[in-house]
Amino acid sequence: MMITFIVCLLAGLGAGLGTGFAGMSAAAVISPMLIAFLHMDAYQAIGIALASDVLASAVSAYTYGKNKNLDIKNGLVMMFTVMIFTFVASYLASFIPSTTMGGFSTFMTMLLGIKFIVKPVMTTKETMAATDPKKRIIQSIICGTVIGCICGFVGAGGGMMMLLILTSVLGYELKTAVGTSVFIMTFTALTGALSHFAIGGTPDLVVLILCIVSTLIFARVAAVLANKAPAKLLNQATGVILVILGAAIIAVQYVF
Repeated sequence: MMITFIVCLLAGLGAGLGTGFAGMSAAAVISPMLIAFLHMDAYQAIGIALASDVLASAVSAYTYGKNKNLDIKNGLVMMFTVMIFTFVASYLASFIPSTTMGGFSTFMTMLLGIKFIVKPVMTTKETMAATDPKKRIIQSIICGTVIGCICGFVGAGGGMMMLLILTSVLGYELKTAVGTSVFIMTFTALTGALSHFAIGGTPDLVVLILCIVSTLIFARVAAVLANKAPAKLLNQATGVILVILGAAIIAVQYVF
């Protein structure tokens, strides 16, 4: 029981910080730890990770929204596009021979972290506001299509893909990008969690509750700190957290 508590606490710590600071999916941290240290079935572990993501993303989105760092209008457009094309790509992927893509999300997490450290996102809200609203909606649809297809075929990387595209392609400033990303993930994670539990049955309730509570607490703390931090400091903190989490996930997957 003590080992279960420690594993869930550490998993929630990593997932919560990743969600609150960088809009990272909790599934990228929690599922490999549950599989490696608690020897849990992979399908059930992913379901628990997605369930943990729901409240953590929701409280993070609320915190970013309260600080006016959330683009709901374009976020909804991208969310529906991502969900539609994730479903389409998942269906098409079932006819394609499987390939080894497990490390995609992990290495992307580390590379994105290095990018934030070396080349911070210093876009301002004034620059964002200068973009034509119609153009922004079209960009959101196109980018949502790309993210959905990648998630459907690869099965991972949604949170990181959204953050990368929101900052690098759509020109969002970092706080608004993270806020919009966690807003979208609230609904995509809920859909994924319900699907996993409907198909795979009731998960381990102790592990589920421990992971949800710990991820929620640390996501809330991270989101509050992130919204108070200056842009450059937030970039550096986000980058360091992503690199550390990426390295930790690789260690869990390939060492343990």
